[in-house]
Amino acid sequence: MITLTLLYMQAQSKGIIAAMGMVRACMPVPLPALPAAAHSTGAAEKKPSRGGLRVLVLGGTGRVGWSTATALSKLRPDLRILIGGRNREKGKSLASKLGKRSEFVQVDIHDPSMLEAALYGADLVVHAAGPFQREDKCTVLEAAISTKTPYIDVCDDADYSWRAKGFHEQAKASGVPAIITAGICPGVSNVMAAELVHAARREKASEPERLRFFYYIAGSGGVGPTTLASSFLLLGEDVIVYNKGKERKLKPYSGSLNIDFGKGVGKKDVYLLNLPEVKSTFKILSVPTVSARFGSDPFFWNWGMHTFATFLPTESLRDKNKVLKLVELVDPIVRTIDVIAGECVAMRVVLEHSNGQNSVGLFTHEKLSVRLCSSRIHFNNY
Repeated sequence: MITLTLLYMQAQSKGIIAAMGMVRACMPVPLPALPAAAHSTGAAEKKPSRGGLRVLVLGGTGRVGWSTATALSKLRPDLRILIGGRNREKGKSLASKLGKRSEFVQVDIHDPSMLEAALYGADLVVHAAGPFQREDKCTVLEAAISTKTPYIDVCDDADYSWRAKGFHEQAKASGVPAIITAGICPGVSNVMAAELVHAARREKASEPERLRFFYYIAGSGGVGPTTLASSFLLLGEDVIVYNKGKERKLKPYSGSLNIDFGKGVGKKDVYLLNLPEVKSTFKILSVPTVSARFGSDPFFWNWGMHTFATFLPTESLRDKNKVLKLVELVDPIVRTIDVIAGECVAMRVVLEHSNGQNSVGLFTHEKLSVRLCSSRIHFNNY
């Protein structure tokens, strides 16, 4: 997330960019300026920044947002970090930990006027206020376009991400660059997939035939209850996969495979989930067969997820309010187990070529909540 955010701050492209296209989109190559008329949207002109670039992190009081804010403040001490959230007491306390160049901004992302007021004067908004599942409007993105504020999010929901892509022309007309699904998975995983596919096509020896995403997280991976809610909400969605160019719908948390995540992690069971990178890979990278699987430790978390997906009514798993109440019950148990299980995160992206060769990207991180920059990414062919 931090690497993508810093790349984003150098990007000169405009419009909605999926993280899948980030490798090329964020190259510092000057692009033609838009016609003057394209910048006229009726929105108020932005207030010039004072005292350095201002980055507003929405969901800044949550674990993902707070980790983002903390890492950005260390990597770029010149930035003014605005912690955006609803909990004033917690927000002010966290902002004080970052020093004098940080402050808390109270904002509810479902309140358009409050949201636009918070964005006014910001040079970049990082949207980490999930869960993104079951959100029928892209309120932050719309406000960013209206206020001409560059935008990046950590969306992990297929429907939301493609709804956001629908604002491409509006963002382009307003001269607003935006990157969606720019967390770790999807996000870093998308860039890994794009690198594998582009490398294969550069060699021109064969065509990509099948790409599979495999994810492993020990315990909760150090994330907060919001991400736990996202996992439960995904159990209420049909899993979209592609097989030889045809879309198929499968049951969530089915199709178990035992996957080797390399040294320090080993082999882990993973299960099908409906993740946005599957559709991105199929449509943007033109790979005909694509799927994504996820698994966790201890092993009984997988049993629990499979049980929820199998026996809980689909309507309940699609009801955000009910899921959030379920998370309140489960979260204390998860935090306790995290102490034992740790926070290791691993991703394996496998690309199969038409000539029988395979390319693999492997990402591992011992404690993701601390800092992304200490992670390791390896690419191999076999």
